[in-house]
Amino acid sequence: MEFHRALEASAEENATQVKRKRDEVSGETCSPADWIRQEGWPVGIRNVGNTCWFSAVIQSLFHLPVFRRLVLNYCLSERVLEKCKSHSEKRNIAFMQELRCLFALMVGSNRRFVDPSAAVELLRDAFRTSEAQQDVSEFTHKLLDWLEDAFQLAANGSNPGDKQDNPMVQLFYGTFVAQRVHEGTTLSTIEQFGQYPLQVNGFNNLDECLEGAMVAGVIESLHCDQTVSSGQERWFSKLPPVLTFELSRFEFNQSLGRPEKIHKKLEFPQIIYMDRYLHKNVEQTHGRRGEVKRLKDQLTVLQQKLESYKNYGSGPTKYPLADMLQYVLEFATTKPLTTSPALLSVWCMFPFSCTLTATQRTPIHKPFTQCRPPMEGSLHPAPHNVTEEELSFVRGCLQRWRVEVENSINGIFLWCLQVPYRLHAVLVHEGQASAGHYWAYIYDHTHKRWLKYNDVMVTESSWEELVRDSYGGMTNASAYCLMYINDRMPHLIAEDTDDETGQVLQGMDSLPSILRRYVREDNHWFQQELKEWEEQFCQVPPEGASVPTAHASISGEEPTSKPQHLKAEAPLKAEPTPEPDQEHAQVAIEEPVLEPAQKPVMLTPAMQGIILAIAKARQVFDNEGPEAGLIKAFHEEYSRLFELSQEETTPQQDPRLQHVLIYFFQNKAPNRVIERTLLDQFGDRNLSFDDRSISIMREARAKLRLIKPEDMDMEEYMQWHDDYSMFKTVFAYLLTGLEQYQNGKIREALIYLAHAYQDNTALIKSGEKKGVDHKLIALYRRKCLKELNKNAAMLFKSGEESDVEEGVSIMNDYVIPCMHLIVRDNVSHEDMEVIEAIRNCWCSYLEQDMNESLQEKLSEFLPRVLDCSAERVVLKEPPKVRKSPHDLCSRLAAVMESIHSTSIVTVK
Repeated sequence: MEFHRALEASAEENATQVKRKRDEVSGETCSPADWIRQEGWPVGIRNVGNTCWFSAVIQSLFHLPVFRRLVLNYCLSERVLEKCKSHSEKRNIAFMQELRCLFALMVGSNRRFVDPSAAVELLRDAFRTSEAQQDVSEFTHKLLDWLEDAFQLAANGSNPGDKQDNPMVQLFYGTFVAQRVHEGTTLSTIEQFGQYPLQVNGFNNLDECLEGAMVAGVIESLHCDQTVSSGQERWFSKLPPVLTFELSRFEFNQSLGRPEKIHKKLEFPQIIYMDRYLHKNVEQTHGRRGEVKRLKDQLTVLQQKLESYKNYGSGPTKYPLADMLQYVLEFATTKPLTTSPALLSVWCMFPFSCTLTATQRTPIHKPFTQCRPPMEGSLHPAPHNVTEEELSFVRGCLQRWRVEVENSINGIFLWCLQVPYRLHAVLVHEGQASAGHYWAYIYDHTHKRWLKYNDVMVTESSWEELVRDSYGGMTNASAYCLMYINDRMPHLIAEDTDDETGQVLQGMDSLPSILRRYVREDNHWFQQELKEWEEQFCQVPPEGASVPTAHASISGEEPTSKPQHLKAEAPLKAEPTPEPDQEHAQVAIEEPVLEPAQKPVMLTPAMQGIILAIAKARQVFDNEGPEAGLIKAFHEEYSRLFELSQEETTPQQDPRLQHVLIYFFQNKAPNRVIERTLLDQFGDRNLSFDDRSISIMREARAKLRLIKPEDMDMEEYMQWHDDYSMFKTVFAYLLTGLEQYQNGKIREALIYLAHAYQDNTALIKSGEKKGVDHKLIALYRRKCLKELNKNAAMLFKSGEESDVEEGVSIMNDYVIPCMHLIVRDNVSHEDMEVIEAIRNCWCSYLEQDMNESLQEKLSEFLPRVLDCSAERVVLKEPPKVRKSPHDLCSRLAAVMESIHSTSIVTVK
């Protein structure tokens, strides 16, 4: 990314989260299908150890399109970057970079949830008590402060003091006027605010909280006997587009000496009008507030009056008076029916249908609409005789009375409604002051629905569920933060659009090109992760098997090609040669203890090597810290793999199957690809066996984030890994084909071997060591061809209709397609001999007497046997194969042993 030059501080996976299992209850289940994002559905955020507060805050901000655009398009010029020398500036830039990457993944990732570790750790580093949940307010304030500082660099690098153009200030910060009277003089100051704090105790709803926070002196709550001291009078002089209220639900209990949570119920609306709290309305509001005491005394009377309007009538059933007056007006103005009352009375004597079927003993009742005569006018009641004078008088009176009733009702409410704010997000806390859990309800403005964001889980919700969890009073769950947005600013929630076409941009199309590339790379590795899960982690080792203890002897010689990436980070120090017993103690690794709910998994050869290397670096780690431990372990594993790549192999083994780096070494891959790959393996999340491995894993992940785009061509990197994946596929096809051949399943064997040969041909074009020895594949492909052709010929010669059909099917589906593929390649002398033998076999039938049916069938496929250039080859796809390194290594040994017991085939 463009800011890597300025990145000094970076963070990695939290140790608590690293140890969390794939199948835990929070949604990170052990099935790979549960990791895949549903199309069009938002992603969750992984909890990396007491970080549910971060998820709630970030989701609320991310789903505000105007803020999301600001973060994704954040950039600094080279000139500004060069001026950023202080630790805080570099830290803020690093945080913005991590936040951009996180937002990009939330836009375009194929994962159901994303990992926020890097951004979270940067925030945590600013606090000593990083695990304390009661610091959530400080964390949130710190997050907004860092965002403000980072955008200030981009907004006005030449004048840091001027924040008028800072988009964070423009979006989230407002101002209020604080007034107090001193010796008869009104003193005013203007102050800025971000999250506006509101007390919960003593109030029943959000309006009362605001009233208590703004009014000077002491004001009584409208619905209780408590009083709230406000200190001075405040008026909002400028409201931000995004207005955030911080509800103070925590207080310190002096008698108990500990903080406590306030569980009192507090209501808040979906739309709140801020008119009464604005400084421009101070005169009107002051006049209104002078009537508060009187209105409080009259409140009961006003409420009764309002009820009398809403529930009017002298009988048992009540109706809204305004509606009743409207109904009377409608009655007075309704046109009467043209049908005479006498005729209507005759029709009303027949409320049933006039005909009965033979099976109907009782008449079927039908409404008048099905058996009435045609008539004009409305069916609603209407006066039969009303003059124009009467109608004009009634209409005038009723309309005037209705307006008076509506004005009376509206007059009960004190304030004008010109500044609406709509609820965007509610951040909820469940638990006590010392501990608990956070989640968020966020309004989906596009689909007009509420969604619940609870760490990795994102579910559709409702206003009723939000109220139940957020108002408080009944359970330990209640809102601690409310985020409102100006309802008259549609650009706040407008999605990205194309400047030329005006069409809405969705998903990856809305990302800058550099972030689009970043997300594509992550999606690529996610697919690799799913494949690895299927190949490795779904296989349970045999009963009684344990995670292997790693023992090996490592040569002290340096490889001919030394890793440069870690060398640039810190100079390597010469390590003293340990005593023999000391070295043995370093290499021994304790078997990790698996928790009961965790499924046992077999360590891959690559992971075994990493664990061994970390064990050998124990002394350096203890003496010099995680970075030195990583460098030592890195070189130990690098050297071991390089030496393995130089060793002579036997037919029963191929070291390339054990580790991707052996494949890279043998094929002379660029050092940058080799080093990045090994560093990726040291950063594997599964390194959670002890504190040492966790620390080294975190150090490796931090160094990975320091690699700049110009240092690594990711397309080249991915191509090397794709080649290795194809190599394992070819090997799996070959082994499966050999196993099928030995089991007598010749048709299946030929399909696997044919595909192995084709894919292998593509690999070895760029290097012989990139693929498998062609001679072994070709040998058993020829064996299968000869045997299948022999079987087909015997079936055809039998003359039995079913046998003939099967013989022809073998030729059409297996033998002929494979022959065509062989001829199109650089056909060997041995392959050509087999093909000529097959052709001669079928041509010999032309000289034999056979019935017309057989002659016809022979004439259909014989031209295809003789001419392999005139048709498109369609080869059947083989079933899916297992590519686990454990599986391939053991199967190779078994297959080659079996082969060598009956033949003299060798593998180079």
